[in-house]
Amino acid sequence: MQTMTSPEVQAHPTHDFLPLKGTDYVEFYVGNAKQSAYYYQAAFGFELVAYAGPETGLRDRASYVLQQGKIRFVLTTSLLPDSDITRHVAQHGDGVKVMALWVDDARKSWEETTKRGARSAFEPLTIEDEFGSVTLSGIYTYGETVHTFVERTNYTGAFMPGFVAKKGLVPQPTQVGLLHVDHCVGNVGWGEMNTWVKFYEEVMGFKLLLTFDDEDISTEYSALMSKVMSNGNGYVKFPINEPAEGKKKSQIEEYLDFYHSPGVQHIAIATKDIRATVAELRRRGVEFLSVPASYYEDLVERIGSIDEEIDSLKELNLLVDRDEEGYLLQIFTKPVEDRPTVFFEIIQRKGAKSFGKGNFKALFESIEREQALRGNL
Repeated sequence: MQTMTSPEVQAHPTHDFLPLKGTDYVEFYVGNAKQSAYYYQAAFGFELVAYAGPETGLRDRASYVLQQGKIRFVLTTSLLPDSDITRHVAQHGDGVKVMALWVDDARKSWEETTKRGARSAFEPLTIEDEFGSVTLSGIYTYGETVHTFVERTNYTGAFMPGFVAKKGLVPQPTQVGLLHVDHCVGNVGWGEMNTWVKFYEEVMGFKLLLTFDDEDISTEYSALMSKVMSNGNGYVKFPINEPAEGKKKSQIEEYLDFYHSPGVQHIAIATKDIRATVAELRRRGVEFLSVPASYYEDLVERIGSIDEEIDSLKELNLLVDRDEEGYLLQIFTKPVEDRPTVFFEIIQRKGAKSFGKGNFKALFESIEREQALRGNL
């Protein structure tokens, strides 16, 4: 999509014309929502809280709403052979369709962004049931991804009208300590990063928080560039990646080859105890990228004193990085579907506000090893 912006709109407005309260939900279009819901319950500790489908009067799709902490995932599958959902899954595989944003006024959010050049996904609408009302509106961002604005001040139900409360089928589901969405990363095509930086600046009022060039994010074989966009209060952060020239194919190129368009690459989820969270995720079968043991040999010299024992980090393959505000611990899953596209990051911030720049080289070498096994490097 090509984004048009009005010349009179200021790139850095003096007021926040799009106040965001956080991420409301992330919706995935998937091939089999029931089985996907079981996976996220059993492997990641999510709780099934709501459902919509034929039993609730919805004839063309089924959706399962999963929750843990402040995180909501909606898993949606088509019941028809020729729907937009079916086509989306055929082209992209399982992937993120909607990054929904929690707002106080969905109509005003749509008006402010569309008048600044956003392409409308759908106009504001209000839906109601016995628990109250929810107002929704939507705009397109990169690829086929949609930002839905969700106004739910007057709603007390399980999710929103059209859904019913539902319990999961996983015996004795237990959460693993996942708290909230820290950031969502998008991959775009060659030369498109600055276009989307401009979109988030001018259309949504975001600010450029950090820039990483191909010298920051490179290995012997591949490179990429990234810019981190943040809304006014810092509750919503969207890093945007694009490929850079290298000897071999970068992870961004591999994603674009298999997703067949720009889209969400990974979702970073916060925890207060990454060691306990990751140990439990590993026990449940979640696969993570690994770095060589040599990464830990000079860790303290590189990042300074930390609270955790190095051996415990090494055992779980956790990465550490420091900035002026403190340090962070992070780890990345392998792709959670057969296509090498969407994956997750688990992150614990102990003061740090950055994104692990010091780990980029080790991380991307690990990704390259996986690419080589797939024959895609």
